[in-house]
Amino acid sequence: MARTDKMKLGTFVYTFGFHPASWLHPESDVNGANDFHHLLDVAERSEAAKFDFMFMADSPAAAVGDPDALARIPTKMNRFEPLSLLSALSVTTQNLGLVATVSTSYYEPYNVARLFASIDHLSGGRACWNVVTSDHDETGYNFNREGLDPHALRYERGNEFVDVVFGLWDSFEEGALLLDRESGIYYDKTKHHTLNHKGKHFQVRGPLNIARSPQGRPIIAQAGGSEPGMDMAARTAEIVFSLASNIDRNRAFYDNVKKRMPALGRDPNDLKIMPGVVINVGETEAEAQAKVNYLIDKMHPDVGRLMLSEFLEADLRGVPLDQPFPMDRLPAAPKGSRALFDELVDFVKSGHTVGELIRHYAEKHTGNGITGTPTQIADFMEEWFETRAADGFILMFPTLPASLDDFVTLVLPELRRRGLFREEYEGSTLRENLGLSMPVNRFVKA
Repeated sequence: MARTDKMKLGTFVYTFGFHPASWLHPESDVNGANDFHHLLDVAERSEAAKFDFMFMADSPAAAVGDPDALARIPTKMNRFEPLSLLSALSVTTQNLGLVATVSTSYYEPYNVARLFASIDHLSGGRACWNVVTSDHDETGYNFNREGLDPHALRYERGNEFVDVVFGLWDSFEEGALLLDRESGIYYDKTKHHTLNHKGKHFQVRGPLNIARSPQGRPIIAQAGGSEPGMDMAARTAEIVFSLASNIDRNRAFYDNVKKRMPALGRDPNDLKIMPGVVINVGETEAEAQAKVNYLIDKMHPDVGRLMLSEFLEADLRGVPLDQPFPMDRLPAAPKGSRALFDELVDFVKSGHTVGELIRHYAEKHTGNGITGTPTQIADFMEEWFETRAADGFILMFPTLPASLDDFVTLVLPELRRRGLFREEYEGSTLRENLGLSMPVNRFVKA
């Protein structure tokens, strides 16, 4: 059955772009990591294009690894704390949704509830919390831990964390603020509720000392393809950032997560599944490929070696670039995509050198999506959307703002010509623009 809704689009933001060499691009702002105006510019361009949101990826730690390589990759080593940035963007933009990553492993529920509720009020209802449990060892060392907590424990804590935050966001009912100067009563005490949560990981009395969010509560985003991750998404998320490597896998993921929702009392339409895809577009295929090649040529071998080492979970420092890849360094199973891992193994077995493998991986890794003409990219996006492999896309532009401008100039008009993407925003809140229902306050009697 043909879809009657519109495709959802978000800009994924690493400071300079998704590609590790993006900061070397002549059209990037080399000072952008600490210049608010650079990120405001990306937000304003996304908003002018009528995108749904801007997605700030984050990890609360500097990366750990080969210092020679990390000295050439600024993204994880120098960036704004995301909620501070969203607070600034909330009063300098008008319609764009504002998404920030905050880990349930290293915050307290009351802090997160108060921070996001505040941003939702400041922005007039455009805040979104990307819930993560963290998956990098380096984060734990900054928060009284020796590395990362076990996966099951992180998800157990994460689920309780989100439940507490939801309860705190329900502290004030809709219409609780009377603001009655004549009687001197500011709020209706019968519509203000104390949570009194006592669980395995958290004890939180409440109530939250800020009025109900303009959206009922901020939007929840989540990523994760594990069973606990899919369960958590089906129960709590409204945006899911998926990373399936092809349309069939993502269609299966889409179907899997949405089929879990009715048993949890949720409408599957209240969840938008949005794969992250890298878009390289040119007026011709050759022009698009040249953009890919330019960034790969700019990427230092140490950076490529570190990227490949992280994917293979193998230390490749000191391995000569002009020698065949040492087969004993290949793991039995991949950290990420199985399809990409199998392709790399085949590439290695055909006798290619370490340097050739790094370049091959760099192209596949940073081209996880499509490289081509506007028509080819629109065809790709339309197929995923119409066959329900996706409700939209989180666009991981290789460079910012150059690749964003390319997409807006070349692809967006074609999507609109096909009736796939909006001409104007449907509402004033992110919830309205995503077509999501208002949440019911748990303290309101049916």
